[in-house]
Amino acid sequence: MIFSVWLPLVIIIVTIIGVSLGRFPFLRMNRATIAFVGAAVLIILNAISMEQAYEAIDLNTIVLLLSIMILNANFRLSGFFYIVTQFILKIAKTPKQLLALLILFSGLLSALFLNDTIVLVFTPLVLAITGNLKQNPIPYLMALATSANIGSVATIIGNPQNIIIGTLSGISFLDFSAHLIPVAIAGLCLNWAIIVLVYRKDFSKANFKVVTLPKLRVHRPLMLKSIIATILMLTALIIGVPVTIAAMGAASLVLITRRLKAERVFSEIDWALLVFFAALFIVTKAIESIGVGQQVVGYLKMNSGNEIVNFSILSTISSNLISNVPAVLLLKNVALSFSNTKIAWLVMAMATTFAGNLTLLGSVANLIVAETAHKHGVKLSFTEYLKTGILITILTMSVGILWLHFFW
Repeated sequence: MIFSVWLPLVIIIVTIIGVSLGRFPFLRMNRATIAFVGAAVLIILNAISMEQAYEAIDLNTIVLLLSIMILNANFRLSGFFYIVTQFILKIAKTPKQLLALLILFSGLLSALFLNDTIVLVFTPLVLAITGNLKQNPIPYLMALATSANIGSVATIIGNPQNIIIGTLSGISFLDFSAHLIPVAIAGLCLNWAIIVLVYRKDFSKANFKVVTLPKLRVHRPLMLKSIIATILMLTALIIGVPVTIAAMGAASLVLITRRLKAERVFSEIDWALLVFFAALFIVTKAIESIGVGQQVVGYLKMNSGNEIVNFSILSTISSNLISNVPAVLLLKNVALSFSNTKIAWLVMAMATTFAGNLTLLGSVANLIVAETAHKHGVKLSFTEYLKTGILITILTMSVGILWLHFFW
């Protein structure tokens, strides 16, 4: 009996540690493979049956994430993000204006196209722009990463943890956005002010010269089709069509093509992330099946003080210890223990998203920016990130808590 409980528990702990670190020493494993192996071992040990494992995987979440990725891939291949960057350069006349426009478009596009996708596309462009302008790239890289995280809180499709929360909670697209768009807007404004304050020497310079990016082929028919598909998806969401169905319809529309090979689109899909999600669902189910989940809920349930504040702090700490997606899955029972479960889910969405700005390791978007910059000879260190990230997190989290507490 002890063996049947403690061995799966050890496997779960090792898996969570591995997912948190993103690797194991001496092994070439990433978060997806660690989660998959952990899930497989738990099934082999009979901590969870195959039937329970299949039932644990939320297909709505997987299909929604895949559909958004397909839509994103078409936008990337069409040159849409290149056009957006050209537009920013045409308008910006000063470093502060460039920063403001970068934050605005990074936040806005992240709400629609997944924050990880936005930073993956825009980081090389930001490095090229700042290099040509002879500007310090660090504040702009900080702005890109943090605004992508902040902006993504505005919609269910903005980031992976919101996608999970949306499918688990059943909150509609409009209801979710009505609560959190104001938080995102306030957060983006604070983000600009904090970065200008911290890097005030870099933003005290005069106007800079006009910069043109290297020519890139733009596929206008594909771009137009992708825009139409997105508009139709958003319209469907506004009138109440389930998020997964609306996204799947949009993805299907852009896949109907005579020119673009399917292999090209599917090569842009982050298949590892889908494996990661499926495996985490299984691991979380195993935690519940051996009774650990109920003990955690009993220990963490808030019986005193302000529930929103306490749950925000708990979500923030959990997100930085084990990453935001596992945190959402592990804390879902805590959210369900609230008298007002909708607010609990919204608090979790806000806190796990804004928590990503605390440290460089807080979100995948941050790591993408740092790793891409490193390949181009620019170092965004942990301490450099922390001196701005901690201010951004505290202030944006405070705004989110106040908004959800006093206005809802």
